[in-house]
Amino acid sequence: MTVSALTRPGERDRLIVKLSELDWVFVLVLSLIAGAGALMLFSIAGSSWTPWAAAHVARFGICLLMMIALAMIDIRVWFALAYPIYGLGLLLLVAVEAVGDIRLGAQRWLSIGSFSFQPSEVMKLGIVLALARLYHGVSAERARLSWWLLIPAMMIGVPVLLVAHQPDLGTAMLIALTGAAIVMLAGLSWKIIGAAVVGALAVIPPFVLFGMHDYQRQRVLTFLDPESDPSGSGYHILQSMIALGSGGLLGKGYGLGSQSQLNFLPEKQTDFIFATLAEEFGFVGCVSLLILYAAAIFMALRTSYLSHSHFGRLGAAGVTATFTLYVMINGAMVMGLAPVVGVPMPMLSYGGTVMLTVMIGFGLVQSVRVHRYAEVTSGKGSFV
Repeated sequence: MTVSALTRPGERDRLIVKLSELDWVFVLVLSLIAGAGALMLFSIAGSSWTPWAAAHVARFGICLLMMIALAMIDIRVWFALAYPIYGLGLLLLVAVEAVGDIRLGAQRWLSIGSFSFQPSEVMKLGIVLALARLYHGVSAERARLSWWLLIPAMMIGVPVLLVAHQPDLGTAMLIALTGAAIVMLAGLSWKIIGAAVVGALAVIPPFVLFGMHDYQRQRVLTFLDPESDPSGSGYHILQSMIALGSGGLLGKGYGLGSQSQLNFLPEKQTDFIFATLAEEFGFVGCVSLLILYAAAIFMALRTSYLSHSHFGRLGAAGVTATFTLYVMINGAMVMGLAPVVGVPMPMLSYGGTVMLTVMIGFGLVQSVRVHRYAEVTSGKGSFV
């Protein structure tokens, strides 16, 4: 059967126009980052495509096709699905509390047959969509300063508490910071932002002392003084810093990183893959990768700016904020500037869950770009 028998000429033309509206330079940048990840995974496996590099490439290929397909979806469909996706995320988080799988002392997963997933990943996108829709029809005055702000605060706070209780402090922090970024971008008063920062700083010490689990508190104490237990809790950070420092300006060479090749560096394929890259390609390699990340962030933010709808602007900006937080938190963690919280470097680290979440989010960003002139109503997701 020919393509023309499956698709009317007008529909084919619209699809071609939409594909031409994609930011293909953005696609190239993401491919370069994922390609760098594949090279590093090939290296640390002893110049072998298994067990990580081949799977990484295959996952990225599937996720890239998914991103392009999601970009074809009208932005008004995303608008209509915003609250349902958020509600589904909440229900799944509650289900985790009731029937979730317990692994390594944490209750974070739901299993359906042989398939297992973390509902907190759904909420990373759900919080962006829901807050973007909420603020779409809100006046600047209400967004700036009003008792109405309790609504977005509750929308952020409930999933954050559910995820933190699993416990998954890293993901809870990502959801909280992403939600806060959207609220601020929507026009929150600087007075409230300043008061919130002061309040957060005041709450951190008692939270560390009384609100954290013992292992979480130990991570914070280890971050403050990793050499207090160099062969125990401080091992991860110290080995990472050794790998970073030993790379020097140009690195030891591809496949010659002793910390990763000799398995001194823990989680070398996931959380600490950036340290592996630093050891083999040095400061120049790290800066080159960070330039790619900065380019992806800049292009996504530019897409947010181009959107004619408030929903599109906040949605694209929210996804970009999540991606930026991934990069910043992982980079700080690897360099010993933040506690180890299990946040991977997106597109570079091995693992399908985070890659899928990031690429679905970028599908929304590209949908905003393709449909940037669409008028989104503030009703119940109706189209105009």
